[in-house]
Amino acid sequence: MTIKVYYIVFTPKYRRKVIYGKLRKDIGTILRRSCGIKELEIIEAHAMPYHIHMLVKKPPKLSVSSFMGYLKGRSTVLIHERHANLKYNYGNRTFLAKGYCVSTVGLNQKTIEKYIREQGAGDRA
Repeated sequence: MTIKVYYIVFTPKYRRKVIYGKLRKDIGTILRRSCGIKELEIIEAHAMPYHIHMLVKKPPKLSVSSFMGYLKGRSTVLIHERHANLKYNYGNRTFLAKGYCVSTVGLNQKTIEKYIREQGAGDRA
């Protein structure tokens, strides 16, 4: 059984800068729980105001597209349950943009982990 590592980036609809404060914390909790349900391990992740970086280990039984459909769909529903005010900017049951970027990770895993960790360096200063 080969476990693959993937680098994933996805954004809120319209690339609005909305991922901060309580919403950012809730998104982190939701994504961690959702990944746990599907037996994915989050190696590194960071939520920026207008996009989310994730480095995950995925078992081979689950395709990337089915996992991303599940992750984005479930997280959108749970985000709207916790933040009903989002319906005024995004409509009912939409929050994340349709697309996402995904890339397999090989020898450059440590570099990608460092890149994700340093994404928020300006936020923390």
